[in-house]
Amino acid sequence: MMKKSISASKASLVLFLCQMIFALDVPLDSKLLEELSQPPTITQQSPKDYIVDPRENIVIQCEAKGKPPPSFSWTRNGTHFDIDKDAQVTMKPNSGTLVINIMNGGKAEAYEGVYQCTARNERGAAISNNIVIRPSRSPLWTKEKLEPNQVREGDSLVLHCRPPVGLPPPIIFWMDNAFQRLPQSERVSQGLNGDLYFSNVQPEDTREDYICYARFNHTQTIQQKQPISVKVFSMKPVTERQPILLTPTGSTSTKVELRGNVLLLECIAAGLPTPVIRWIKEGGELPANRTFFENFKKTLKIIDVSEADSGNYKCIARNILGSAHHVISVTVKAAPYWITAPRNLVLSPGEDGTLICRANGNPKPNISWLANGVPIAIAPEDPSRKVDGDTIIFSHVQERSSAVYQCNASNEYGYLLANAFVNVLAEPPRILTPANKLYQVIADSPALLDCAYFGSPKPEIEWFKGVKGSILRGDEYVFHDNGTLEIPVAQKDSTGTYTCVARNELGKIQNEVRLEVKDPTMIIKQPEYKVIQRYGQVSFECIIKHDFTLLPTVIWLKDNDELPDDERFLVGKDNLTIMNVTDKDDGTYTCIVNTTLDSVSASAVLTVVAAPPTPAIIYAQPNPPFDLELTGQLERSVELSWIPGDENNSPITNFVIEYEDGLHEPGVWHYQTEVPGTQTTVQLKLSPYVNYSFRVIAVNEIGRSQPSEPSEQYLTKSANPDENPSNVQGIGSEPDNLVITWESLKGFQSNGPGLQYKVSWRQKDVDDEWTSVIVANVSKYIVSGTPTFVPYEIKVQALNDLGYAPEPSEVIGHSGEDLPMVAPGNVQVHVINSTLAKVHWDPVPLKTVRGHLQGYKVYYWKVQSLSRRSRRHVEKKILTFRGNKTFGMLPGLEPFSSYKLNVRVVNGKGEGPASPDKVFKTPEGVPSSPSFLKITNPTLDSLTLEWGSPTHPNGVLTSYILKFQPINNTHELGPLVEIRIPANESSLILKNLNYSTRYKFYFNAQTSVGSGSQITEEAVTIMDEAGILRPAVGAGKVQPLYPRIRNVTTAAAETYANISWEYEGPDHANFYVEYGVAGSKEDWKKEIVNGSRSFFVLKGLTPGTAYKVRVGAEGLSGFRSSEDVFETGPAMASRQVDIATQGWFIGLMCAVALLILILLIVCFIRRNKGGKYPVKEKEDAHADPEIQPMKEDDGTFGEYSDAEDHKPLKKGSRTPSDRTVKKEDSDDSLVDYGEGVNGQFNEDGSFIGQYSGKKEKEPAEGNESSEAPSPVNAMNSFV
Repeated sequence: MMKKSISASKASLVLFLCQMIFALDVPLDSKLLEELSQPPTITQQSPKDYIVDPRENIVIQCEAKGKPPPSFSWTRNGTHFDIDKDAQVTMKPNSGTLVINIMNGGKAEAYEGVYQCTARNERGAAISNNIVIRPSRSPLWTKEKLEPNQVREGDSLVLHCRPPVGLPPPIIFWMDNAFQRLPQSERVSQGLNGDLYFSNVQPEDTREDYICYARFNHTQTIQQKQPISVKVFSMKPVTERQPILLTPTGSTSTKVELRGNVLLLECIAAGLPTPVIRWIKEGGELPANRTFFENFKKTLKIIDVSEADSGNYKCIARNILGSAHHVISVTVKAAPYWITAPRNLVLSPGEDGTLICRANGNPKPNISWLANGVPIAIAPEDPSRKVDGDTIIFSHVQERSSAVYQCNASNEYGYLLANAFVNVLAEPPRILTPANKLYQVIADSPALLDCAYFGSPKPEIEWFKGVKGSILRGDEYVFHDNGTLEIPVAQKDSTGTYTCVARNELGKIQNEVRLEVKDPTMIIKQPEYKVIQRYGQVSFECIIKHDFTLLPTVIWLKDNDELPDDERFLVGKDNLTIMNVTDKDDGTYTCIVNTTLDSVSASAVLTVVAAPPTPAIIYAQPNPPFDLELTGQLERSVELSWIPGDENNSPITNFVIEYEDGLHEPGVWHYQTEVPGTQTTVQLKLSPYVNYSFRVIAVNEIGRSQPSEPSEQYLTKSANPDENPSNVQGIGSEPDNLVITWESLKGFQSNGPGLQYKVSWRQKDVDDEWTSVIVANVSKYIVSGTPTFVPYEIKVQALNDLGYAPEPSEVIGHSGEDLPMVAPGNVQVHVINSTLAKVHWDPVPLKTVRGHLQGYKVYYWKVQSLSRRSRRHVEKKILTFRGNKTFGMLPGLEPFSSYKLNVRVVNGKGEGPASPDKVFKTPEGVPSSPSFLKITNPTLDSLTLEWGSPTHPNGVLTSYILKFQPINNTHELGPLVEIRIPANESSLILKNLNYSTRYKFYFNAQTSVGSGSQITEEAVTIMDEAGILRPAVGAGKVQPLYPRIRNVTTAAAETYANISWEYEGPDHANFYVEYGVAGSKEDWKKEIVNGSRSFFVLKGLTPGTAYKVRVGAEGLSGFRSSEDVFETGPAMASRQVDIATQGWFIGLMCAVALLILILLIVCFIRRNKGGKYPVKEKEDAHADPEIQPMKEDDGTFGEYSDAEDHKPLKKGSRTPSDRTVKKEDSDDSLVDYGEGVNGQFNEDGSFIGQYSGKKEKEPAEGNESSEAPSPVNAMNSFV
């Protein structure tokens, strides 16, 4: 035994060094991370109990850090796991994480077991927890025959769920056939075991769809139990019953729970009336803040249980007839938990230390030690190490003593495993604080100067002031263990340079930092309490004094919040002014002054009082000033004075002075300046060669006055220009010129007549003289005959008749660019994957660019597909890379293809020559889905599958994968069968199938890279001949699994539309049509279709309106066609003049009425004479007993007109018994509305085919008449 475990100084060293080792993740000095050795530390690992999805790849995490970087190995079920021998297992680079490829043919069950990771470097080995890998399971419900439950009203009932055993256990819930959760209450509730308990049943409990569902979250699947039927029969009178417990049974039971878990206790009772549950703890109280009641108080929930929660818990069920109770004896056990986990230990050679591992649990855990993953009893001996139970004592360690130790604390309920390393280092001191770091503080406040250091053994730290000052000691300084020097009260004379020296037996190092002590910020005049009358003006002052090196910011607050966003609040440099004060301005105003080092504030209260009543005042903008006078005329200035006009009860706040230049811009007034409203004279600065006139405008809060009358004119003398043109540029437009441009001076900037410009240029970096030319008042000059893209020095100077402006500054321009001369060389292509490549090239010499380098363009194009060997022209693609880049990425490539590319340099003129074409090939990828999958020729036990190869094979197809499984009547999927098919096949006959069975097929193609996306289809084998169903006409096609409506077509007129559709599915479906205005959010309107016909007429539509329409079948939830959109014809245009009021119209109507009267008289006379008029004779000669007028309520349509020619049909006409329509009866037929489809009817009278408004007539076949029935007549017979 050691006399001392560790000295005080060494304890601080260990603590500091441990902190520094941990800090290597984010070091202050990057060299520290590069140079220090460190044993491995596990940083990330999978959970101990790891349940995986059997459909996905298994990823077992193991990440570790160390210096040098650790290597990784694994054990499985206690023996070495050689991943190189298993093609399905890979380890991530620079990591210990395993990836087991399940999605490419592996079986998750084959990899169940206990895994452990070891991370090792030259300083030791760390190990992970034992990671138990188990694939999740979601088994199907076992088939069972459920008898209906018949129970008397008032009796209790338990519906058992008994879900399949899954991993992890499923979540249970009860729902009905409509997928609605069954309501639960104090009377009906679900137990913890998933059963549904009825304390007493009522007649409303009768139903046939009590369904228990099990949700397996890990695999995201839900399994359903067969529906349970409950029938409650009444027997009067209903007998009331005292409570009895349904669960748990008996009078007592026991429960064991682990520390830290959630304790759930349950009591469910039967009885009538429904019992109420109450919970108590015998001999104690239920723990506060951790106790909750659930499931209508039938479940007692205590979270985060501890050993103190052990005891007897009693549940009491009570109703008016009595009570029942049950006592649950709870024992809380504990898996191991840490009291003191071992911590990493960093020591210097020759030092001592300890590793302590203390854990508790119930029962008491066993402590065992390992060294570098090996039990310490058989590990290599270390004379510096001694094990004493839960402690390892190290004495006089050496560098070879470095290792990783594992402490294992275990009992029957679990284990804890912790890695802690002992790292023995011998390192000279390092100071991590940056050199010459500046610290700034306010006088009379503490100053903290850092000296972060590292070394082993722990260095000693000393501080000096100045480079050659004496060591700092005394009460005025505080020296912290981490090296920081604290000056508790810094004064101005504390300013200076401080030196930190760190030394140990291996070396010495020093670092300097600087301290600046600033004067504090003060408010020397604070805001004062103010009382102001309403609508008055108030100002708060806040005058400050601060260190001249600090920049203060002043913020004003009202009642500790931001000032209102109101233009009445004016914040000045040293004050806050509030104009036109109102009652809401009452409050506390605070001035806050902030600098980067300190902050001060001061407050004052504003009280607003009512103003005395005053007569109404009329406010208006001021009258214009008058009597303008110019005095003191000089070459560059003049004094202007004026007399203000009446301010009209609103004080003048300022005057605005404007000027007019009568020489250059007569009639245009410009802003000159403005002065406060208390000032009536101003000294104005003038420019030479301007004919000035001035005017003044007065401003108050109401607005601006009218301008004053202009002053007398004053023409200033001419002078040399004061300034030169701005924005001078030199840019060539051709390879052999230089275009010099500038912004010309304004008229008054010329300062005199004869404005011109002296343009000068010379080639840069060449000993040439300036070339100059004087040009008129323009803004461009072109220099010809220049070399290509050469820099020039340029300057432009203004001059007038009196002389030159000051010497201008020089700018650099360039002569014109030309196309680049050479192509990029050494073009290389690195194919990253099947759709991405990286291209590299050498930059071209800048001299050959002959212009501003804008970047490089990569042209690339596909030459051919390697799978199809077919060439086709593909447009070249271009990618531009800005600047002097020498590489770029080519995305969006097609797999298994041959490409070419070249690279060109680009300047402002254009592109240079292309580099030689570079050929590269992309590797194979996974194929697209097969182009089609058809299932034909169903028989009793076989189906024929035909398919097309993928549109994009993306490689050489190796095979096709076909998977299929049966589907029962409740849409549950059966076992999955998989077949691999050679790539050269395009059809397959599946035999030995079950008759009259639906199958679902999954089909995809494969290349050597992997499987492509799949295509699915469903089909059904036919029944045997003894079955109810027989193959229908067209049985060569497999009937669709689900009914569908397709090919919805419309033929629209002004106010109605004919809707037709095709239907596939069970016979005798009842259809409905839904329609609405297209683009509207209104609900759909619904029309029921009589019978099972496949057409309908929508009436009452609005002309010229777009409508949306869809067709559905009654009784099939969500079964509708896709939407179609049609537009009704436009309404007939009407005249704007009301003809009923026109005289000619009235006369015409009178004449017509007279003629009708005469005709009626003649007819009456003829009838009395027994004669027949010609029309009557024709009717008698061609009478047809079936064609008779029909009344409105007989169901006739009335008149029908085609949208094109508006030909009316006879009202009330009917189809003859031979189902033909005479030519004179109607010119329209159903053939007119189809594409060669004969107008035929089924036996039930429904129409076969569709119509769309075409006028191509075809003869009917067989015994049908030559004219097809009219669509209106056909529909008329079924309305």
